[in-house]
Amino acid sequence: MVDKRLILIGSTGRNSGKTTIACRIIKHFAAKTAVYALKVTGIDSLGTHCPRHGGDGCGACSITNDFCLSAETNPGTQKDTSLLLAAGAREVWWLRSLRSVLERGYTAFRSTIPEDALVIAESNSLRRAVQPALFIMLRDETTTPKQTALDVMNIADITLPAMPDKAAIEQVLNAAASQNNAKEIGLTGASLDKIPHWF
Repeated sequence: MVDKRLILIGSTGRNSGKTTIACRIIKHFAAKTAVYALKVTGIDSLGTHCPRHGGDGCGACSITNDFCLSAETNPGTQKDTSLLLAAGAREVWWLRSLRSVLERGYTAFRSTIPEDALVIAESNSLRRAVQPALFIMLRDETTTPKQTALDVMNIADITLPAMPDKAAIEQVLNAAASQNNAKEIGLTGASLDKIPHWF
């Protein structure tokens, strides 16, 4: 599946700045076009097993169907989805899905929003199911990359260090402007061939 209105952000580990860079992208584009945000949690099996920590966990990621979509309505907390909403996304959704049906889960999400909406999503696993306009990978050199990152690192359009600085984020915004139907939504920016891959 190809979605030329999707900017996808992955990372090699937790606390790497995915939500920070997603919020910056949302703030940059929200005044120019409708921006929607999506957080994706890939799950290996149904039931109560925690996909992050094993065991029963907190239950937040547990699902009883192949996938589950929930909308964030509160911009006033420190949850990632709340921060995305506070940054200016029109709507923010959390997709919890079996990895084997991520494309179906993403299609269901897409059907709930306008066809021409720009989507900013956080996920490694989604890249295996959907080809976005731009795929950004945040790489933390101090930790061993998780398997979901290793599976897709080689197809990232841009690779940045974890917790990227302002200059790195500006490069991403320029690349995003050039990739997301710039003429259609009145945006301009550098082409991807001018953006270095940082490893």
